[in-house]
Amino acid sequence: MSQYQVVNPATGEVVEEFPTATDEQITDALERSHQAYASWRETPIEERTKVLSRVAEIYNERSEELAKIIQLEMGKAVPEGQGEIALVGLIYNYFADNAKAFIEEEKLKGPKNAEAYILRRPVGSLLGIMPWNFPYYQVARFAAPNLALGNTIILKHAPQCPKSAAVMEQIFQDAGLPADAYINVYATNEQVSDVILPDPRNQGVSLTGSERAGSAVAAAAGKNLKKVVLELGGSDPYILLDSPDLDATVKTFFGTRMGNTGQACNSPKRMIVMEDMYDEFLAKLTAAAKEATPEDPAAEGSKLSPLSSLAAKERFMEQVNATVADGATIHAGEGDYDTPGAFVKPVVLTDVKPGKRGYHEELFGPAFMVFKVSTEEEAVELANDTPFGLGSAVFSSDADKAAKVGSQIDAGMVFINSPEQSREFLPFGGVKRSGVGRELGPLAMDEFCNKQLFYKQK
Repeated sequence: MSQYQVVNPATGEVVEEFPTATDEQITDALERSHQAYASWRETPIEERTKVLSRVAEIYNERSEELAKIIQLEMGKAVPEGQGEIALVGLIYNYFADNAKAFIEEEKLKGPKNAEAYILRRPVGSLLGIMPWNFPYYQVARFAAPNLALGNTIILKHAPQCPKSAAVMEQIFQDAGLPADAYINVYATNEQVSDVILPDPRNQGVSLTGSERAGSAVAAAAGKNLKKVVLELGGSDPYILLDSPDLDATVKTFFGTRMGNTGQACNSPKRMIVMEDMYDEFLAKLTAAAKEATPEDPAAEGSKLSPLSSLAAKERFMEQVNATVADGATIHAGEGDYDTPGAFVKPVVLTDVKPGKRGYHEELFGPAFMVFKVSTEEEAVELANDTPFGLGSAVFSSDADKAAKVGSQIDAGMVFINSPEQSREFLPFGGVKRSGVGRELGPLAMDEFCNKQLFYKQK
Protein backbone atom coordinates (compact mmCIF):
# COMPACT_ATOMS: atom_id res chain seq x y z
CA MET A 1 0.00 0.00 0.00
CA SER A 2 1.38 3.38 -0.99
CA GLN A 3 1.79 6.03 1.71
CA TYR A 4 0.55 8.62 -0.82
CA GLN A 5 -3.23 8.55 -0.51
CA VAL A 6 -6.15 10.93 -0.80
CA VAL A 7 -8.24 10.27 2.33
CA ASN A 8 -11.34 12.39 2.84
CA PRO A 9 -10.98 13.76 6.43
CA ALA A 10 -14.71 14.42 6.66
CA THR A 11 -15.46 10.69 6.31
CA GLY A 12 -12.16 8.78 6.61
CA GLU A 13 -12.73 7.26 3.15
CA VAL A 14 -9.70 6.38 0.98
CA VAL A 15 -10.45 8.07 -2.34
CA GLU A 16 -7.30 7.52 -4.41
CA GLU A 17 -3.77 6.11 -4.12
CA PHE A 18 -0.55 7.12 -5.88
CA PRO A 19 2.53 4.88 -6.17
CA THR A 20 5.58 5.71 -4.07
CA ALA A 21 8.71 6.38 -6.14
CA THR A 22 11.49 3.84 -6.44
CA ASP A 23 15.12 4.74 -5.72
CA GLU A 24 15.77 4.54 -9.45
CA GLN A 25 13.02 7.07 -10.16
CA ILE A 26 14.44 9.42 -7.54
CA THR A 27 17.94 9.15 -9.03
CA ASP A 28 16.50 9.79 -12.48
CA ALA A 29 14.71 12.90 -11.18
CA LEU A 30 17.98 14.20 -9.75
CA GLU A 31 19.70 13.82 -13.11
CA ARG A 32 16.86 15.38 -15.06
CA SER A 33 16.67 18.32 -12.66
CA HIS A 34 20.43 18.81 -12.86
CA GLN A 35 20.35 18.78 -16.65
CA ALA A 36 17.42 21.19 -16.76
CA TYR A 37 19.33 23.61 -14.54
CA ALA A 38 22.08 23.98 -17.14
CA SER A 39 19.62 25.52 -19.59
CA TRP A 40 17.13 27.15 -17.21
CA ARG A 41 19.81 29.25 -15.53
CA GLU A 42 20.79 30.65 -18.93
CA THR A 43 17.22 31.44 -19.92
CA PRO A 44 16.77 35.24 -19.82
CA ILE A 45 15.01 36.34 -16.68
CA GLU A 46 12.32 38.02 -18.79
CA GLU A 47 11.36 34.57 -20.10
CA ARG A 48 11.55 32.94 -16.68
CA THR A 49 9.25 35.54 -15.15
CA LYS A 50 6.85 35.31 -18.10
CA VAL A 51 6.30 31.68 -17.13
CA LEU A 52 5.52 32.73 -13.56
CA SER A 53 2.95 35.24 -14.81
CA ARG A 54 1.22 32.50 -16.75
CA VAL A 55 1.30 30.22 -13.69
CA ALA A 56 -0.56 32.92 -11.75
CA GLU A 57 -3.18 33.17 -14.48
CA ILE A 58 -3.79 29.42 -14.47
CA TYR A 59 -4.28 29.31 -10.70
CA ASN A 60 -6.81 32.10 -10.92
CA GLU A 61 -8.59 30.49 -13.88
CA ARG A 62 -8.89 27.11 -12.11
CA SER A 63 -9.54 28.39 -8.60
CA GLU A 64 -12.71 26.45 -7.79
CA GLU A 65 -11.42 23.19 -9.25
CA LEU A 66 -8.13 23.44 -7.35
CA ALA A 67 -9.93 24.32 -4.10
CA LYS A 68 -12.09 21.20 -4.39
CA ILE A 69 -8.97 19.03 -4.66
CA ILE A 70 -7.53 20.18 -1.34
CA GLN A 71 -10.96 20.11 0.27
CA LEU A 72 -10.96 16.38 -0.44
CA GLU A 73 -7.30 15.90 0.53
CA MET A 74 -7.06 17.84 3.79
CA GLY A 75 -10.51 19.18 4.59
CA LYS A 76 -10.11 22.88 3.82
CA ALA A 77 -13.43 24.58 3.16
CA VAL A 78 -13.76 25.45 -0.53
CA PRO A 79 -14.12 29.24 0.03
CA GLU A 80 -11.03 29.19 2.23
CA GLY A 81 -9.19 27.14 -0.40
CA GLN A 82 -10.07 29.73 -3.02
CA GLY A 83 -8.58 32.37 -0.73
CA GLU A 84 -5.36 30.37 -0.58
CA ILE A 85 -5.27 30.10 -4.36
CA ALA A 86 -5.80 33.86 -4.76
CA LEU A 87 -2.72 34.40 -2.58
CA VAL A 88 -0.79 31.91 -4.70
CA GLY A 89 -1.55 34.00 -7.77
CA LEU A 90 -0.29 37.12 -5.99
CA ILE A 91 2.96 35.34 -5.07
CA TYR A 92 3.77 34.23 -8.60
CA ASN A 93 2.91 37.67 -9.96
CA TYR A 94 5.00 39.37 -7.28
CA PHE A 95 8.15 37.52 -8.28
CA ALA A 96 7.31 37.85 -11.96
CA ASP A 97 7.15 41.62 -11.49
CA ASN A 98 10.08 42.10 -9.10
CA ALA A 99 12.62 39.32 -9.63
CA LYS A 100 14.74 41.27 -12.09
CA ALA A 101 15.14 44.16 -9.64
CA PHE A 102 15.91 41.77 -6.78
CA ILE A 103 18.94 40.32 -8.59
CA GLU A 104 20.43 43.52 -9.96
CA GLU A 105 24.16 43.76 -9.35
CA GLU A 106 25.12 45.43 -6.09
CA LYS A 107 28.07 47.79 -6.47
CA LEU A 108 30.65 48.04 -3.68
CA LYS A 109 32.79 51.01 -2.79
CA GLY A 110 36.47 50.42 -3.48
CA PRO A 111 39.62 51.81 -5.06
CA LYS A 112 39.32 54.07 -8.08
CA ASN A 113 41.29 51.68 -10.29
CA ALA A 114 38.88 48.77 -9.78
CA GLU A 115 35.23 47.79 -9.85
CA ALA A 116 33.67 45.49 -7.24
CA TYR A 117 30.12 44.24 -7.17
CA ILE A 118 27.97 41.35 -6.02
CA LEU A 119 26.07 39.24 -8.53
CA ARG A 120 23.16 37.05 -7.49
CA ARG A 121 23.38 33.72 -9.28
CA PRO A 122 21.36 30.50 -8.98
CA VAL A 123 22.99 27.46 -7.38
CA GLY A 124 21.31 24.43 -8.95
CA SER A 125 18.70 21.79 -8.23
CA LEU A 126 16.84 22.20 -4.93
CA LEU A 127 14.60 19.92 -2.90
CA GLY A 128 11.37 21.23 -1.42
CA ILE A 129 9.58 19.29 1.33
CA MET A 130 6.13 20.74 1.83
CA PRO A 131 3.28 20.18 4.34
CA TRP A 132 -0.41 19.49 3.94
CA ASN A 133 -1.93 22.52 5.69
CA PHE A 134 -1.56 24.98 2.78
CA PRO A 135 -0.83 22.67 -0.17
CA TYR A 136 -0.55 25.30 -2.93
CA TYR A 137 0.68 28.30 -0.93
CA GLN A 138 3.62 26.51 0.70
CA VAL A 139 4.90 25.36 -2.68
CA ALA A 140 4.43 28.79 -4.24
CA ARG A 141 6.52 30.66 -1.71
CA PHE A 142 9.41 28.23 -2.28
CA ALA A 143 9.04 27.67 -6.02
CA ALA A 144 8.32 31.21 -7.26
CA PRO A 145 11.52 32.98 -6.10
CA ASN A 146 13.78 30.05 -6.92
CA LEU A 147 12.44 29.44 -10.41
CA ALA A 148 12.70 33.18 -11.05
CA LEU A 149 16.33 33.08 -9.92
CA GLY A 150 17.15 30.18 -12.25
CA ASN A 151 17.24 27.23 -9.85
CA THR A 152 15.36 24.02 -10.60
CA ILE A 153 13.15 22.14 -8.16
CA ILE A 154 12.35 18.63 -7.02
CA LEU A 155 9.24 18.72 -4.85
CA LYS A 156 8.25 16.16 -2.21
CA HIS A 157 4.79 17.00 -0.96
CA ALA A 158 2.97 15.62 2.06
CA PRO A 159 1.73 12.04 1.55
CA GLN A 160 -1.89 13.16 1.95
CA CYS A 161 -1.61 15.74 -0.87
CA PRO A 162 -0.59 13.63 -3.89
CA LYS A 163 -3.29 14.92 -6.24
CA SER A 164 -2.63 18.60 -5.67
CA ALA A 165 1.10 17.83 -5.98
CA ALA A 166 0.58 16.29 -9.42
CA VAL A 167 -1.69 19.15 -10.50
CA MET A 168 0.94 21.74 -9.56
CA GLU A 169 3.56 20.01 -11.70
CA GLN A 170 1.13 20.02 -14.63
CA ILE A 171 0.33 23.70 -14.14
CA PHE A 172 4.01 24.57 -14.50
CA GLN A 173 4.20 22.59 -17.72
CA ASP A 174 0.99 24.16 -19.04
CA ALA A 175 2.53 27.58 -18.31
CA GLY A 176 5.57 26.79 -20.44
CA LEU A 177 8.13 25.78 -17.81
CA PRO A 178 10.58 23.16 -19.18
CA ALA A 179 9.34 19.77 -17.98
CA ASP A 180 12.34 18.95 -15.80
CA ALA A 181 12.74 22.38 -14.19
CA TYR A 182 10.07 21.32 -11.68
CA ILE A 183 9.64 17.63 -10.86
CA ASN A 184 7.10 16.17 -8.44
CA VAL A 185 8.27 13.01 -6.65
CA TYR A 186 6.36 10.72 -4.30
CA ALA A 187 9.43 10.09 -2.19
CA THR A 188 9.80 8.56 1.26
CA ASN A 189 11.59 10.21 4.17
CA GLU A 190 14.32 7.60 3.82
CA GLN A 191 14.85 8.50 0.17
CA VAL A 192 15.25 12.13 1.16
CA SER A 193 17.98 11.37 3.71
CA ASP A 194 19.65 8.44 1.92
CA VAL A 195 19.31 9.27 -1.79
CA ILE A 196 18.58 12.96 -2.45
CA LEU A 197 20.56 14.91 0.15
CA PRO A 198 23.82 12.92 -0.23
CA ASP A 199 23.72 13.39 -4.01
CA PRO A 200 26.07 16.16 -5.26
CA ARG A 201 23.48 17.19 -7.83
CA ASN A 202 21.26 18.47 -5.01
CA GLN A 203 22.28 21.93 -3.76
CA GLY A 204 19.92 22.53 -0.87
CA VAL A 205 16.60 21.81 0.81
CA SER A 206 13.68 23.88 2.02
CA LEU A 207 11.26 22.32 4.49
CA THR A 208 8.07 23.59 6.02
CA GLY A 209 6.76 21.27 8.69
CA SER A 210 7.09 20.10 12.24
CA GLU A 211 9.98 20.73 14.59
CA ARG A 212 10.75 17.00 14.53
CA ALA A 213 10.84 16.85 10.72
CA GLY A 214 12.95 20.00 10.52
CA SER A 215 15.48 18.63 12.97
CA ALA A 216 15.82 15.37 11.02
CA VAL A 217 16.21 17.08 7.65
CA ALA A 218 18.64 19.67 9.02
CA ALA A 219 20.79 16.89 10.47
CA ALA A 220 20.89 15.05 7.14
CA ALA A 221 21.54 18.28 5.22
CA GLY A 222 24.30 19.31 7.60
CA LYS A 223 25.98 15.94 7.27
CA ASN A 224 26.10 16.54 3.51
CA LEU A 225 26.95 20.27 3.75
CA LYS A 226 23.70 21.38 2.13
CA LYS A 227 22.02 24.75 2.71
CA VAL A 228 18.65 24.60 4.47
CA VAL A 229 15.65 26.87 4.90
CA LEU A 230 13.32 25.69 7.67
CA GLU A 231 9.87 27.04 8.55
CA LEU A 232 8.78 25.01 11.55
CA GLY A 233 6.31 25.32 14.39
CA GLY A 234 5.05 28.28 16.31
CA SER A 235 3.23 29.19 19.52
CA ASP A 236 2.51 32.75 18.56
CA PRO A 237 1.45 35.24 21.25
CA TYR A 238 -1.24 37.86 20.74
CA ILE A 239 -0.96 40.53 23.44
CA LEU A 240 -4.05 42.59 24.22
CA LEU A 241 -3.09 45.75 26.11
CA ASP A 242 -6.47 47.50 25.73
CA SER A 243 -9.37 47.64 23.32
CA PRO A 244 -11.90 50.31 22.39
CA ASP A 245 -14.24 47.55 21.11
CA LEU A 246 -13.77 44.23 22.88
CA ASP A 247 -16.42 42.45 20.78
CA ALA A 248 -14.51 43.32 17.61
CA THR A 249 -11.20 42.33 19.18
CA VAL A 250 -12.52 38.93 20.28
CA LYS A 251 -13.94 38.39 16.81
CA THR A 252 -10.50 39.14 15.32
CA PHE A 253 -8.67 36.85 17.72
CA PHE A 254 -11.20 34.03 17.33
CA GLY A 255 -11.44 34.28 13.54
CA THR A 256 -7.69 34.38 13.06
CA ARG A 257 -7.12 31.33 15.26
CA MET A 258 -9.90 29.40 13.53
CA GLY A 259 -8.42 29.93 10.07
CA ASN A 260 -7.67 26.54 8.49
CA THR A 261 -9.29 25.02 11.60
CA GLY A 262 -6.34 26.20 13.68
CA GLN A 263 -3.81 24.34 11.57
CA ALA A 264 -1.36 27.13 10.83
CA CYS A 265 2.13 27.69 12.21
CA ASN A 266 1.60 31.45 12.48
CA SER A 267 -1.72 31.18 14.26
CA PRO A 268 -2.38 33.01 17.57
CA LYS A 269 -2.09 30.11 19.97
CA ARG A 270 -1.52 32.16 23.15
CA MET A 271 -3.85 35.02 24.06
CA ILE A 272 -2.14 37.28 26.63
CA VAL A 273 -4.70 39.67 28.10
CA MET A 274 -4.42 42.48 30.64
CA GLU A 275 -6.25 41.67 33.88
CA ASP A 276 -8.80 44.50 33.61
CA MET A 277 -10.25 42.91 30.44
CA TYR A 278 -9.42 39.27 31.11
CA ASP A 279 -12.73 38.01 32.52
CA GLU A 280 -14.86 39.68 29.85
CA PHE A 281 -12.49 38.61 27.07
CA LEU A 282 -12.54 34.99 28.28
CA ALA A 283 -16.33 34.94 28.53
CA LYS A 284 -16.81 36.29 25.01
CA LEU A 285 -14.17 33.96 23.53
CA THR A 286 -15.72 30.95 25.27
CA ALA A 287 -19.15 31.84 23.94
CA ALA A 288 -17.82 32.08 20.39
CA ALA A 289 -16.12 28.68 20.71
CA LYS A 290 -19.30 27.01 21.99
CA GLU A 291 -21.33 28.34 19.07
CA ALA A 292 -19.19 26.54 16.46
CA THR A 293 -20.69 23.47 14.82
CA PRO A 294 -19.20 21.04 12.28
CA GLU A 295 -19.94 21.79 8.67
CA ASP A 296 -19.31 20.08 5.36
CA PRO A 297 -16.09 21.68 4.00
CA ALA A 298 -17.61 21.53 0.52
CA ALA A 299 -20.48 23.79 1.61
CA GLU A 300 -20.64 27.46 0.76
CA GLY A 301 -19.52 29.52 3.75
CA SER A 302 -18.39 26.50 5.76
CA LYS A 303 -16.83 27.70 9.01
CA LEU A 304 -15.75 24.65 11.03
CA SER A 305 -14.07 22.11 8.79
CA PRO A 306 -12.49 18.87 10.02
CA LEU A 307 -8.84 18.59 10.90
CA SER A 308 -6.68 17.26 8.10
CA SER A 309 -6.98 13.59 9.08
CA LEU A 310 -8.20 11.22 11.75
CA ALA A 311 -4.57 10.91 12.89
CA ALA A 312 -4.37 14.71 13.27
CA LYS A 313 -7.54 14.64 15.36
CA GLU A 314 -6.12 11.92 17.58
CA ARG A 315 -2.87 13.87 18.13
CA PHE A 316 -4.71 17.10 18.88
CA MET A 317 -7.12 15.53 21.34
CA GLU A 318 -4.26 13.73 23.09
CA GLN A 319 -2.46 17.05 23.56
CA VAL A 320 -5.57 18.78 24.88
CA ASN A 321 -6.48 15.96 27.27
CA ALA A 322 -2.91 15.78 28.59
CA THR A 323 -2.86 19.55 29.13
CA VAL A 324 -6.09 19.35 31.12
CA ALA A 325 -4.75 16.39 33.09
CA ASP A 326 -1.74 18.56 33.96
CA GLY A 327 -4.02 21.08 35.65
CA ALA A 328 -5.36 23.33 32.91
CA THR A 329 -8.99 24.47 33.06
CA ILE A 330 -11.12 23.78 29.99
CA HIS A 331 -13.92 26.29 29.34
CA ALA A 332 -15.09 25.03 25.93
CA GLY A 333 -14.38 22.00 23.80
CA GLU A 334 -15.02 19.10 26.13
CA GLY A 335 -16.11 15.83 24.55
CA ASP A 336 -16.57 15.03 20.87
CA TYR A 337 -19.06 15.74 18.13
CA ASP A 338 -21.43 12.91 17.30
CA THR A 339 -20.28 12.84 13.70
CA PRO A 340 -17.86 10.84 11.55
CA GLY A 341 -14.58 12.25 10.34
CA ALA A 342 -11.90 14.42 11.91
CA PHE A 343 -14.07 17.18 13.38
CA VAL A 344 -13.05 18.61 16.77
CA LYS A 345 -14.59 21.25 19.01
CA PRO A 346 -12.80 24.58 19.48
CA VAL A 347 -11.04 24.38 22.85
CA VAL A 348 -10.53 27.25 25.32
CA LEU A 349 -7.92 26.64 28.05
CA THR A 350 -6.70 28.65 31.02
CA ASP A 351 -4.30 27.86 33.87
CA VAL A 352 -1.76 26.30 31.50
CA LYS A 353 1.35 26.33 33.66
CA PRO A 354 5.06 26.43 32.73
CA GLY A 355 6.60 22.99 32.46
CA LYS A 356 3.24 21.37 31.80
CA ARG A 357 1.89 19.82 28.61
CA GLY A 358 0.69 22.42 26.14
CA TYR A 359 2.68 25.33 27.57
CA HIS A 360 5.77 24.66 25.47
CA GLU A 361 4.11 22.61 22.70
CA GLU A 362 2.36 23.70 19.56
CA LEU A 363 -1.32 22.72 19.71
CA PHE A 364 -2.07 22.20 16.02
CA GLY A 365 -5.80 22.65 15.93
CA PRO A 366 -8.50 25.05 17.20
CA ALA A 367 -7.17 25.52 20.74
CA PHE A 368 -7.08 28.88 22.53
CA MET A 369 -4.79 29.28 25.55
CA VAL A 370 -5.66 32.44 27.48
CA PHE A 371 -3.29 34.04 30.01
CA LYS A 372 -3.85 36.92 32.45
CA VAL A 373 -1.12 39.53 33.04
CA SER A 374 -1.00 42.75 35.01
CA THR A 375 1.87 44.67 33.34
CA GLU A 376 3.44 45.13 29.94
CA GLU A 377 6.68 43.66 31.28
CA GLU A 378 4.85 40.52 32.39
CA ALA A 379 3.21 40.26 28.97
CA VAL A 380 6.55 40.43 27.18
CA GLU A 381 8.12 37.90 29.54
CA LEU A 382 5.28 35.47 28.92
CA ALA A 383 5.33 36.06 25.17
CA ASN A 384 9.03 35.17 25.05
CA ASP A 385 8.73 32.14 27.35
CA THR A 386 8.57 29.65 24.50
CA PRO A 387 11.04 27.64 22.44
CA PHE A 388 9.38 29.05 19.32
CA GLY A 389 9.72 32.46 17.71
CA LEU A 390 7.67 32.66 14.53
CA GLY A 391 5.08 35.44 14.69
CA SER A 392 3.33 37.70 17.17
CA ALA A 393 0.90 40.58 17.45
CA VAL A 394 0.20 43.40 19.91
CA PHE A 395 -3.08 45.30 20.13
CA SER A 396 -3.76 48.69 21.76
CA SER A 397 -5.57 51.93 21.04
CA ASP A 398 -2.11 53.49 21.47
CA ALA A 399 -0.16 52.19 18.48
CA ASP A 400 3.14 53.61 19.75
CA LYS A 401 2.75 51.79 23.07
CA ALA A 402 1.91 48.57 21.23
CA ALA A 403 4.97 49.00 18.98
CA LYS A 404 7.22 49.48 22.01
CA VAL A 405 5.95 46.22 23.47
CA GLY A 406 6.20 44.47 20.11
CA SER A 407 9.83 45.49 19.70
CA GLN A 408 10.70 43.39 22.76
CA ILE A 409 9.22 40.15 21.43
CA ASP A 410 11.65 37.47 20.21
CA ALA A 411 9.93 36.54 16.95
CA GLY A 412 10.62 36.69 13.26
CA MET A 413 7.45 38.70 12.65
CA VAL A 414 5.66 41.32 14.74
CA PHE A 415 2.29 42.85 13.82
CA ILE A 416 0.82 45.90 15.52
CA ASN A 417 -2.97 46.27 15.70
CA SER A 418 -3.28 43.66 12.97
CA PRO A 419 -3.60 39.90 12.99
CA GLU A 420 -0.67 38.13 11.41
CA GLN A 421 -0.76 38.10 7.63
CA SER A 422 0.85 35.98 4.95
CA ARG A 423 1.36 38.32 2.04
CA GLU A 424 3.54 38.05 -1.03
CA PHE A 425 5.60 41.16 -0.12
CA LEU A 426 6.15 40.35 3.59
CA PRO A 427 9.20 38.21 4.48
CA PHE A 428 8.04 35.11 6.37
CA GLY A 429 10.13 33.17 8.91
CA GLY A 430 11.13 32.79 12.51
CA VAL A 431 13.86 32.47 15.10
CA LYS A 432 14.68 29.95 17.84
CA ARG A 433 13.04 26.57 17.13
CA SER A 434 10.70 28.08 14.55
CA GLY A 435 13.39 27.71 11.91
CA VAL A 436 15.97 29.54 9.83
CA GLY A 437 15.76 31.57 6.65
CA ARG A 438 13.05 33.72 5.08
CA GLU A 439 10.49 33.20 2.36
CA LEU A 440 8.43 35.74 0.40
CA GLY A 441 9.19 39.42 0.01
CA PRO A 442 12.53 40.82 -1.16
CA LEU A 443 14.55 38.42 1.05
CA ALA A 444 13.29 35.20 -0.55
CA MET A 445 15.64 35.18 -3.53
CA ASP A 446 18.71 35.49 -1.31
CA GLU A 447 18.33 32.08 0.35
CA PHE A 448 19.44 29.67 -2.39
CA CYS A 449 21.61 32.17 -4.15
CA ASN A 450 25.30 32.47 -4.92
CA LYS A 451 26.10 36.04 -3.89
CA GLN A 452 29.12 36.07 -6.16
CA LEU A 453 31.80 38.70 -5.69
CA PHE A 454 33.07 40.14 -8.98
CA TYR A 455 36.23 42.24 -8.76
CA LYS A 456 37.62 43.83 -11.91
CA GLN A 457 40.79 45.86 -11.85
CA LYS A 458 41.16 48.44 -14.59
